Amino acid sequence: MQLWFARGSEVSIREQLVTQVILGILGDDLAPGQRLPSTRELARRFHLHPNTVSAGYRQLARDRWVEYRHGSGVFVRANKPEIQISPALALDQMIAGVFRSARKQGISLPVLRARLRQWLELQPPDHFLLIEPDEELRRIVAAEIQQAVSLPVMSCGLQDCPKMLDGSIAVALPNRVATVRQALPEGTELLTLRLRSVPSSLGQWLPAPADALVGIASKWPEFLKLARTMLSAAGFHPDSLVLRDVRKPNWQRGLKQTAAVVCDSVTAKELPAGCRAIPFSLLAETSIDELRRYVEFVSRPLEAAL
Repeated sequence: MQLWFARGSEVSIREQLVTQVILGILGDDLAPGQRLPSTRELARRFHLHPNTVSAGYRQLARDRWVEYRHGSGVFVRANKPEIQISPALALDQMIAGVFRSARKQGISLPVLRARLRQWLELQPPDHFLLIEPDEELRRIVAAEIQQAVSLPVMSCGLQDCPKMLDGSIAVALPNRVATVRQALPEGTELLTLRLRSVPSSLGQWLPAPADALVGIASKWPEFLKLARTMLSAAGFHPDSLVLRDVRKPNWQRGLKQTAAVVCDSVTAKELPAGCRAIPFSLLAETSIDELRRYVEFVSRPLEAAL
């Protein structure tokens, strides 16, 4: 197992040793029963004080990661202790994995440090960028994202996305991912949004009420088709569905006579007073949760994260 020690760090040498040994055991770099270097050997190799190494080994033994065998040395225990991994240790484990992978690929430590420094100096993203060619769909999905997250949400088509990427978290709908990736610089991270499944959206409509007029309104033609298909599948008679294309004049006509209007999140704010709006969200809850986790990841202070 390769060890590194940073002198002058806020983290003590003893804690650096303990953490790296634990990560080695968790990552199976150190196998059960494997003998660790002796205190004298480790101190000589890394120019450490023997008392520092001894203190680290004693802590590892107390926490049941290693065991002393009289006359033989310090060995990794056969069974790992049952502990709950802290966020800080989990992060250390991921970083250690990066170092292991780099070592296996022959990447030197100075090169790895330089690349890590470049990543750390990047400006953290401060907004989402929805990349979607369909303008009306873009407006709807951007509005849904903005309702769910605290970061600003911008949107654009394929041609404008390369010049709008700075400081953004790029997102796209699943059917556009391949096309969007072709328009992005190589290596750009792209979050894929998942759409709400039709079956999960039908629960509130079943069984279909008899003789009830239901409106369907949107500027996005595909939404009108989707909602009509969805409600027909739920048992609504086609004659009971009132479709309104919001792009056309007098689109509000007749909607006040309906029991409710199924619409997208943007159209819901434009319905005539007195209409009962039932917004149909396009994005799945799993995508909303992922976006919120991303906001927390880029916004959470380091002290709180650790």
